[in-house]
Amino acid sequence: MIPAQQDNPGSSANSEAVNAKLANRVMCIPSFKGLRPASQASSRAKRNNECRDTLHEVLLRRELWRMGLRYRKNVKTMPGKPDIVFPGARLAIFCDGDFWHGRDWQILQVKLGRGANADYWIAKIGSNIERDHLTNSLLAHVGYEVVRLWESDIRKDPYAVACYVSELVKRRRHKAQRPKTAVAGT
Repeated sequence: MIPAQQDNPGSSANSEAVNAKLANRVMCIPSFKGLRPASQASSRAKRNNECRDTLHEVLLRRELWRMGLRYRKNVKTMPGKPDIVFPGARLAIFCDGDFWHGRDWQILQVKLGRGANADYWIAKIGSNIERDHLTNSLLAHVGYEVVRLWESDIRKDPYAVACYVSELVKRRRHKAQRPKTAVAGT
C-alpha cells in the first residue's frame, strides 16, 4: 500500500510560495463547449459520480471506527474538504479516486489521448492534480499533515490502509503531546 501523496507542514519559504500561488492562481477548469458525450451511458455514469461517501471512503472509515479512532468527515471549512480529519493529530486524509486524481498519470494520459474528448479529459484530470497540490500546500500551511490514499489500495485491503492511518494518528498525537524539556540553567 502506497499513499497517493504525503505532504508535511512546510517552512516559511513554502508559506511564501503558497501565498504567491494563491495570489496568482486562476482556476483553469476545462470547458465542455463544443464537446459531446462519447455515449449516453458514459454521460449518465459521470453524472452519477459521488463526491462523498464513496465505497472506498466508507470502507476505510468503517475500519478506522472499528479500531476505535474517531474523526470528522468532509470538513467543509477546510481547504479541499478532506474526506477524513483527525483534528487533535492535525491529520487530513483524502481518499482519491484513481481516475479522477490521475493515478499513474503518464499512462492514463496516453489512454485518455486515444479516447473521446481527449483534450478535455487530459485538461480536466491535470487540473484536478494541480488543485490537489494546492490543497496540500494550504493544509500544510495551517499545520496539517496531508495523506492522499488511492481508491484501489483502499479497496484491495481496507484494514491495512486503516492500520497505516492509525499509526500516523498515533505518531502525530504523540508528537503533539510530548512535553517540552527545560533547558538546564534557565
